[in-house]
Amino acid sequence: MPKKSPKKPAERSPLSRERVLSAALELADEAGVEALSMRKLGQRLGVEAMSLYKHVTNKDDVLDGIVDRVAAEIELPGIGGDWRAEMRRRAVSAHAVLMRHPWATMLIVSRVNVGPAMLRYVDRTIGCLREAGFSFAMTDHAWNAIDNHIYGFTLQKLNFPFQPADYAEAASAHLSLIPADDYPYMHAMAQEVIGGRHHGLHDFEFGLDLILEGLERLRRRGAG
Repeated sequence: MPKKSPKKPAERSPLSRERVLSAALELADEAGVEALSMRKLGQRLGVEAMSLYKHVTNKDDVLDGIVDRVAAEIELPGIGGDWRAEMRRRAVSAHAVLMRHPWATMLIVSRVNVGPAMLRYVDRTIGCLREAGFSFAMTDHAWNAIDNHIYGFTLQKLNFPFQPADYAEAASAHLSLIPADDYPYMHAMAQEVIGGRHHGLHDFEFGLDLILEGLERLRRRGAG
């Protein structure tokens, strides 16, 4: 029988900024940004950490890059149509994206993010509100009110101590801490959850719609 030629090792794609950021995004999603280091990133890519510096400046550059990738996943609002529908779609999309990348919200709210995807996202948001008739000042207030809800709700959901399926059990376990004589309304609310008459789930879209409705009233009055 003829000898089989030795199998060639699979060729690795050349290192690039895109590959570095893709690997960094995977690491952050798996273990959070606290676990992301240049050394671990090099190990993930099968190269020495020093090789990464040909493609990224430092860890801050990596963080900027992966935040911008997350921003690129959020649906952009349209301009000139139904502003409430567009901003609602944007907010629902942003919340879903941030839940997929649990580390991203804190980086977005604590850093200056000026990547192209983030700038495009912000510009389209301003454009949607401005063309709907809001002044620039009210556009800024409106955009921040909506984003405060997105980021705050997302952080609360990511860090809440109970899973939705455990709410009734948790309410029952803690009922003794809120006796009816001292905390009548909290006690009654807990009983609603324990008895299955109220699910107790936090509702992102409930708060979002309240904000949008309030902003629409301001818009109609020409406030701002």
